[in-house]
Amino acid sequence: MKRERASHEPSRFLGDVDPTASAIATGAALVMSVAIYFGSRGLQNFDAALVGYATATVFLAFGVTYRYVVWVQSPPTRRYLMNGWKAFLSWRHFKRFPSLVPKTLISNLLMQDFIRKRGVSRWAAHQALFWGVIGATLITFPLTFGWIHFRSVAGTESGYQMFVFGIKTVTFDALTWLGWLTFHGLDVTAVLVIAGCSYFMWRRFRDRETMTNQHLAHDLMPLLALLAISVTGLLLTFSSALLEGRYYDFLAITHMAVVVLTLVFIPFGKFFHVIQRPASIGVQVYKRTSLEDHGPFLCKRCGAPFESKDYVEDLEKTMGELGLGFAGWVEYCPRCKRLERGISYRTHVKEGFR
Repeated sequence: MKRERASHEPSRFLGDVDPTASAIATGAALVMSVAIYFGSRGLQNFDAALVGYATATVFLAFGVTYRYVVWVQSPPTRRYLMNGWKAFLSWRHFKRFPSLVPKTLISNLLMQDFIRKRGVSRWAAHQALFWGVIGATLITFPLTFGWIHFRSVAGTESGYQMFVFGIKTVTFDALTWLGWLTFHGLDVTAVLVIAGCSYFMWRRFRDRETMTNQHLAHDLMPLLALLAISVTGLLLTFSSALLEGRYYDFLAITHMAVVVLTLVFIPFGKFFHVIQRPASIGVQVYKRTSLEDHGPFLCKRCGAPFESKDYVEDLEKTMGELGLGFAGWVEYCPRCKRLERGISYRTHVKEGFR
């Protein structure tokens, strides 16, 4: 019997693979490979020392695309994603609410005001972490792919030219503030990431509520990975600037190993919510426009408005598609849900202490 179960495990595993997501993810990996090849002018501007980063990025494209397609295929995600982007791209809604989309982009995605409500220090740390990661991504990937490279200007001691896709764009002096920021941009982003991660690590070891809910792989490992990337990156600069290049090779290999493992981990861990986050912009616009178009839904128990009618109808449809028998339960506001649960518990389970 043990042999029979073991022989069926591979087929059961293969049966869990989504063929549609696999095909789209393979296409995304191929597109990334082609973009690296042509963006670097047939690998002429590609640094062979960065091949590990580029390979990991191709795997990242496959993994992120696969998980995103699987995520989109679920009934609630598909419904809200389609309705959200339809509302986001609607010209009629833009004419009625011209400032809604820009405000939503700035407040929800860039400034993340929903985190500010939980605490200013927490928001500041999240902003440092967010912009540090975004800045490092915008710098690292184009350099890794060979899309951006630098050449020294003949006849000068510190002049450099920046090329984008092989086209000369900017000439600057490395000794100016622009030159320093260009060559030390990753150091700046590393400091921001370390500041944000340090706050969240401190909070996870001091806040009792956070300590009881955190998990090693889901909560601590992403922070440790970002810290390791940032610290090893700064040590590379420290080695080249103050140690005359000592230990640079060891630090470069260590840094690359940490980055590659982190990139491969992104589709399977907490980092994936960064990929999901932009989808919430369309949902926010959809909720606001549907509320203006069809009005709020009134609680079935107390009559208070608590959500838009479209939201409640979509939620009922989703619960029906998932085979859940509580579709009518969404017609109650959160307060009345708690009251109804308390009444049901007292009536059917326990009347209370005597």
